[in-house]
Order: sequence, then C-alpha cells, then structure tokens
Amino acid sequence: MLTELWSLKGRYKILHLTWFAFFLSFVVWFNFAPLATAIQEDMGLEISQIRTLAICNVALTVPARIIIGMLLDKYGPRITYSLLLIYAAIPCTAFALAQNFNQLVISRLALSIVGAGFVIGIRMVAEWFPPKEIGLAEGIYGGWGNFGSAAAAFSLPTLAAILTFGSGGVINWRVAVALTGIIAAVYGAFYFFNVQDTPPGKVYHKPQRARGLEVTTPKDFWFLMIMNIPLVGVLGILAWRLSKVGFLTQPQLYIVWVALFGLYLFQGYNCWEANKELILGQKHYPPADRYNFSQVAILELTYFVNFGSELAVVSMLPAFFEGTFGLSKPAAGMIAASYAFMNLMSRPGGGLISDKLGSRKNTMAALTAGMAFAYLIMGRVHGGWLLPVAVLLTMTCSFFVQAGEGSSFAIVPLIKRRVTGQIAGNVGAYGNVGAVVYLTLFSLFPQGDIGNRIFFEMLGVTSMIVAFICWFFLKEPQGSFAEHHEGELQTNEDLIPVAK
Repeated sequence: MLTELWSLKGRYKILHLTWFAFFLSFVVWFNFAPLATAIQEDMGLEISQIRTLAICNVALTVPARIIIGMLLDKYGPRITYSLLLIYAAIPCTAFALAQNFNQLVISRLALSIVGAGFVIGIRMVAEWFPPKEIGLAEGIYGGWGNFGSAAAAFSLPTLAAILTFGSGGVINWRVAVALTGIIAAVYGAFYFFNVQDTPPGKVYHKPQRARGLEVTTPKDFWFLMIMNIPLVGVLGILAWRLSKVGFLTQPQLYIVWVALFGLYLFQGYNCWEANKELILGQKHYPPADRYNFSQVAILELTYFVNFGSELAVVSMLPAFFEGTFGLSKPAAGMIAASYAFMNLMSRPGGGLISDKLGSRKNTMAALTAGMAFAYLIMGRVHGGWLLPVAVLLTMTCSFFVQAGEGSSFAIVPLIKRRVTGQIAGNVGAYGNVGAVVYLTLFSLFPQGDIGNRIFFEMLGVTSMIVAFICWFFLKEPQGSFAEHHEGELQTNEDLIPVAK
C-alpha cells in the first residue's frame, strides 16, 4: 500500500480526494483559534467570552456527528460530504459579518456542525480498503485531514495580517474566515462530481432502519441508552456556560434544559424504533451477526480522551504560547501548530502500528498510556523553559494523541459494517463531548501557569484511566487483519450467512 499511495487512480484517488475534503472542513472548523486574540481585541470581548466561543466551536458537532452518521448510512458519503462542505460557506460568512457577541455565538454554533465531516470519510475509506489495510488508510484520512487545524494556525494569522494592507489596525480576520468557507463550498461541488460511494460492482450496505443505532442484544440496548446521556448532557453544560456570559437568562436556561431532556427522549424513541423487534423478542440475531456494544462504548471513551483533548488543546495552545513565552500572535500560532502538524505522520503512524503489531487492542492501550504521561509532563511547562524544548514536548505529546486517534478508528470500521456510519458518529461525537467537558473546566480554572498546569494534568489523569480500561476490557475485533470486510462474502440478506 505504501508503494502505491501516491497513485491518483482507483481507491487511492478516493482516499486523497476524501482526506482533502476533511482537511478543508478542519480549516473551516478551526479558523477561530489562531485569530482568537485578534477577534477579542477587535470586538472588545472578555476572556470568558472568548473561552465560551471556543466551547461553541465544538458543541453542536456532538449531535451533528450522530445525525450525519445516520444520513451517511442511508444516502452514502458522496452526497453527504458534498452538501456539508457547501453548507460551510453559510456560517463562515455569518461569523465574518458578526457585529456583537451574540451573533458570534450563533454563527459559531452553526459552524461547529462542519466538524461532523470526519464521520463521513471514515465510511468512505472503509468502503474502498480491506481490513488488513484499514488502519493505515483511515490514519492517512484522519491525520492528513486533521492537519487542516495546523494549516489554519500557520496561514490564517499571516493571511489576515496581509489583508490589512499595512493599515496598522487590527488584522483583517473577517475576510480570512469568510475565504475558508468559500473555498470549502467550491471543493464540495468538485468532490460530488469526482467520487463514488463504493468500488464498481460493490454493494453499499445500509441498515434496515437508520433512525437509531442497531444493536444485537437487549442488554446492549440499555447500555446504548446510558451512553447516549452524555451526548445530550454536554449540551446542557454548554447552555449553563452560555448563561454565565449573559447569552441566556436563567428562565431561558431552564427552557433549554427541558428541551434537551425532550431531545434525549426523542433520541431514545428512535433507538427503540430501530431495535423494538429485538427488545420484544420478535427478532434474534445469530451469534455470527452479533456485535458487543461495550466495545463501542470503550472506543467512545478512547476518543473522549484523545480527540477530545486534541480539540481542547488546539483551541487554547496559541494563546498558551503567546502568554507563556511572550510571543507575537503569528509566531504563537505557528509554534502552536506544531501540535497539529504531527497529524501528517502520527495518525497514519498509529493506524500503521495497529495494522502491523498484530493486536489492535494492545496498540490502543499503549498509545493511550503514552498520551497520559506526555500530558502530565506538559503540565510542568512554564516561561522559564527553553522554547525549543517546549515545542519538542508538544510534538511528542501530539504523536501519542493522534496515533491513539488513528488506532481508535482502525477498530471502528471492523465492529459492524452495515452501521459503520452510526458507530463512527457515536464514537466521533464523544471526541466533542470530551472537548466541551475539557474546555468548560478549563474556563473555570485561573488564568496563567496554575490554570494551564491543572488543565494538562486533568488530561493526563483521564487518559491514564482510559488506558487501564483498554488493557483489561477492550477486545480484539474479529477479522482484524482479514482480506475482506465482514459481510462482503454474504448474501444480501443481512442475517443469513452464505453456506460454506
């Protein structure tokens, strides 16, 4: 695969076009962080408002990933990804034209939906690559796409500074933000006309019902209901945070909480509709067609700590380097981008290690433990450190974080093929749950070295707990290194295996 990677034909063409779609969605999604201090200065915002915008940037990605996972399984990745990229131009333009904090919040919440694009490419790549190569292929997709956040950090402050035309005023962040959305929309149209959902002659497997995640035992249904609670609860945390900065009044906060409880009930009803025959005993899955939802739950936790921490760290790292080492905004943005820069090699590296080590479970546990130790060390960084040492430590930490992400999604497509989109959506959503939780807690910490130390130590401790869970409870997926995906050698009847 490595020797053929640079080909622009067949499955490699699909891989390259899809990772670049994800790259642009990440540029859009993270066009706020490198410009945060300029936006604060231009709009006269308080630090609490900037931190709230950082939370808004990842908030609606949680339900969006679940909803898009359902749409993806039903309509396919080609249409779903194209429309999402075209949609990106709308909230980008709204954010660029915002004149007050409330308008910034609304447009940022709408823009956070673009972050759900990750889920779409996971299914697209899984359709074109076999299980034995899925780790590297998904790692390249995720890693090279994630590099969009580094590209935004590198380029947007400089671009915005150039667009001021030497006026000496605040850098022109508005045009820089709007351009990212326009470019994404143009590429969305290009993507639609240049990809296919599956290789020629291959059937796109769909769930019987796409309203909720299909499980295969009654016990797993109730486990699914429990794991859905944080997906809605985290939006309640966001609403509480918005009330603290004056966006919501106390009565409005209570109304939002009641609405979110109704959303959870509606989500539960959809899951019931998708699984009611199983729960009522009218349907039974043969052992060969079952999957264990506990494995999905563990992967949700791994993504909570690895991708959740990446989103949180990327959101605060430019300001961290600017404040800790007294750097200029463009310099801090470029140095902070070293964290995301590692995506080019670390996430594919995690997938490749998972492919070659012979145990996807052990790879997942080891990388999560390495991430925990690296974050604990980052908690000790202060202004007295040599800047190159701090950058090297940041890149080391980033390797373990993003390699862990690659390892997570080397497993996701192997759990149950026909609901890969929904599983990827749930696991991916937990990354955003982690980001909202981490950023909300960070917003409550004191500013400066003390708050930064507590933040990184929190990331380290939670990662260590999840590493322990992986070692003892995560199971190796069946067919981890097979030539074909589960179901490819079956008839079109989902529950009837081919006789051998």
